[in-house]
Amino acid sequence: MILSQSHNPDVLTCLANLSNDEVFTPPSFVNRMLDELPPSLWSNPNATFLDPFTKTGVFLREIAKRLNVGLKDSIPDDQERLDHILSKQIFGIALTELTALLARRSLYCSKLADGQYSICSAFDDDTGNVVYENRTHTWKKGKCTYCSASQKEYERSSELENYAYLLVHHDKPEEIFDVKFDVIIGNPPYQLSDGGHGASASPIYHKFVEQAKKLNPSYLSMVIPARWYSGGKGLDGFRADMLGDRRIRKIVDYPKLYDAFPGVKIRGGICYFLWEKNYDGRCQVQTMWDGEPLGEPVERFLNEYDVLVRRNEAVSILNKVRAYRERGKPEKTFETQVSSSKPFGFRTNFHGKSAPDKLKNPIKLHGSQRISWLEREEISQNSDWIDDWKVLMSAVQGTSAAVETKFLSNPIISGPGEICTETYVVAGRFDNRAEAEHCASYLRTRFARFFVSLRKAAQHASRDVYAFVPLVPLDREWTDQDLYRRYKLEKAEIDFIEAMVKPMGGS
Repeated sequence: MILSQSHNPDVLTCLANLSNDEVFTPPSFVNRMLDELPPSLWSNPNATFLDPFTKTGVFLREIAKRLNVGLKDSIPDDQERLDHILSKQIFGIALTELTALLARRSLYCSKLADGQYSICSAFDDDTGNVVYENRTHTWKKGKCTYCSASQKEYERSSELENYAYLLVHHDKPEEIFDVKFDVIIGNPPYQLSDGGHGASASPIYHKFVEQAKKLNPSYLSMVIPARWYSGGKGLDGFRADMLGDRRIRKIVDYPKLYDAFPGVKIRGGICYFLWEKNYDGRCQVQTMWDGEPLGEPVERFLNEYDVLVRRNEAVSILNKVRAYRERGKPEKTFETQVSSSKPFGFRTNFHGKSAPDKLKNPIKLHGSQRISWLEREEISQNSDWIDDWKVLMSAVQGTSAAVETKFLSNPIISGPGEICTETYVVAGRFDNRAEAEHCASYLRTRFARFFVSLRKAAQHASRDVYAFVPLVPLDREWTDQDLYRRYKLEKAEIDFIEAMVKPMGGS
């Protein structure tokens, strides 16, 4: 029987993920999330549960197993208890027709809820409480008004799956089951192609969170990418709402690549959260590393800053640096002197002439993986910067390692008569080479790159990732030891920085 504790092997631990967008959740991970819910739920015959984006049915199955144990005293008869749990307490919305069949097979032991081999005798239709509806997108100017999917990518015939997920594409999601849910839990799809260049995609998981909140459950728990902490397309409003929502009781964070879902590459890691309707207070933040808790959880208000500071150990360091006063005034932060993207108006794929020989007023162009040349008259954007000394920083800096340790590229000193494409941002403009060198040496320090790490959600290193970096006077060369003394950091704080950030020349 599917609810038995002795099944071996568990097929749901063996399924390969079809993509990084819809990730199958291992049973062990599901049970960690379920452990966060109040134990009293498992002995409550009236508690109701919804997975509104079920794929394998693993959340539904593990909930059923817990209820089957917890309700033995109140409903002693095995069949009566199963019928009650499966028909009255557990509900799912499948993402596709295939996952509907898979989820029913996991939950009812049959792809047909009323089939010969179903363990539930309470259904008179083959759907049971696991529904699927092939909705359609609503197009406006090439985008779906509900999920922002690209019409070019997802407008298909009715025979094909178009990924118009029911929960998100419903104006009144409460009408799908007409049930008041105590718990909504699951692992939503993460993104959809937005029709941009290459593999460009926009997040969609936040729309599931927002729709689920409209159902007003007592508890809401979802596993989602962690990029919302500080980045992500179109996530500014969602981030502000999440950081200001004092009903989020706990966030469990997995910063290390592949740690939560082995073999699944989700840059920036993932997290799951527990939202509780009647809670109002600080959020417990717990970091996981190699599958184990890294220190004790720390209770804090999430909206102390405009992004979520990921590591608990970093909060005291950030607060200490932000409190620093120079002549009674707070320090500025480094992003005030960093350019926006495309500082001189040239895209990454733009290249000039291979040599300056035939140009009247040649300007050196730092581009993607090569140097080229163009006429000064071709530069119309920020042309007054051309003859400054500049520090260039790569606008995309990432790693294929399990955890990033550098966070910034090596600075490039760019002299007068030189510019760049949007491959770089200009991290400072100066009157002389010495100041540019001082800026570059500062950005090489572990200290500066540590503060970048607090805002860098993925590969992109645009202006906003420098917003926690203090703008120290650049009339001298800085070392890490100088900076540690300046801000009176303690040994434990220094050790944490140096464990997080490797030397620029290190491996």
